[in-house]
Amino acid sequence: MLQQFTMPLGAYQTNCYIIWAEGSDSCAVIDPGYEPDTILTRAGLLGKKVEAILLTHGHFDHVGAVREIAAVTDCKVYLCADDLAMPHQFTAGDLYYTDTYTEGSIVEAAGLTLKVLHTPGHTPGSICLLCDGNLYAGDTLFQGSCGRTDLPGGDWAQILQSLRRLKELPDKTKVFSGHGPSSTIGDEKQWNPYMR
Repeated sequence: MLQQFTMPLGAYQTNCYIIWAEGSDSCAVIDPGYEPDTILTRAGLLGKKVEAILLTHGHFDHVGAVREIAAVTDCKVYLCADDLAMPHQFTAGDLYYTDTYTEGSIVEAAGLTLKVLHTPGHTPGSICLLCDGNLYAGDTLFQGSCGRTDLPGGDWAQILQSLRRLKELPDKTKVFSGHGPSSTIGDEKQWNPYMR
């Protein structure tokens, strides 16, 4: 069973998720944007070794702590390569990664199996991670809203197509976004104007 610890970090209160399977001694970290020491300390308090970093996209507020965590843990870092072409001012320099994933990729980490859904629009390489009825949506889908598309690489038509795709998930799917509170696909279909 999936377990998680959520930390809103940094100036943009980016949600960083530490996830693991019950009984695993390792964890995966989703979108470590800020405060690498805080993230590593929390993983230690949970008794977990960081096995992998999983990035939903390459914006600086989601990747800022990657290098420091990877240097300490020697973990794998997964990114969709479509984000490598984004301007450096939005990615805080060259994006660091060890592995790439794309539509349909399966990642095994911390005793979990995660499926990658390519959901471009916010950025060309935006992805969502689906695991045990939980969707880690990055900045594609928020409670009552969706990611902005006015930055380089953003595309309004693409994000609407990605949201239509997410509507096909079961209503009970829990949504954990890059910013703000959690939700469900059912609630977003009912209340989110961008999901109608």
